[in-house]
Amino acid sequence: MSLLEKLSKAEAYTSQFEYSDLDLQLPAKQLCWEFNQAEPSDSVRKGKILSKLFGTYHEMVFIEPTFRCDYGFNIHFHGMAIVNYNCVILDTSPVNIGAGVCIAPGVCISCAGHALDPEQRITGITTSAPITIEDEVWIGANATICAGVTIGKGSVIGAGSVVTRDIAAGVIAVGSPCRAIRPITEKDRIDFKSNR
Repeated sequence: MSLLEKLSKAEAYTSQFEYSDLDLQLPAKQLCWEFNQAEPSDSVRKGKILSKLFGTYHEMVFIEPTFRCDYGFNIHFHGMAIVNYNCVILDTSPVNIGAGVCIAPGVCISCAGHALDPEQRITGITTSAPITIEDEVWIGANATICAGVTIGKGSVIGAGSVVTRDIAAGVIAVGSPCRAIRPITEKDRIDFKSNR
């Protein structure tokens, strides 16, 4: 099985890194560079770049520079999303991002990993597993989402958290490793009338 086939599969895999694999990253590196250099007011140009970069793009995806990814074609937006400054997505496996997702500054979403055994690691053995961020999730600033994780619909990941396992829907989860601390309830709704 080729590396491209492995990259596109929705399951975990192990591979031996080859420097020729970097050729697959060149289009994404070029498009990320173009996006990050685009005039802030040129939303048409930025939209065209992102539509070439991502495997699935939605016109209501708003991304602030700088943005970086490995391949781009493995990133799938399934509706409106906001991705704030300095986001990195290591998409060595598919990354699915639902509708209504908010990603704060400095977030790292990493499908990629390395062998734990040091002898294997120095020979270039890498691992990868897909990541799913369901609809209406908010990921706080400087959080890290690790390989193989699913974050359930409507959940909030606290700033600085390291998500190493699945997070259920409708919860607030924080920490390193990230854990659910409580469900989101009606008490969390903001009363706009009292703010006016």
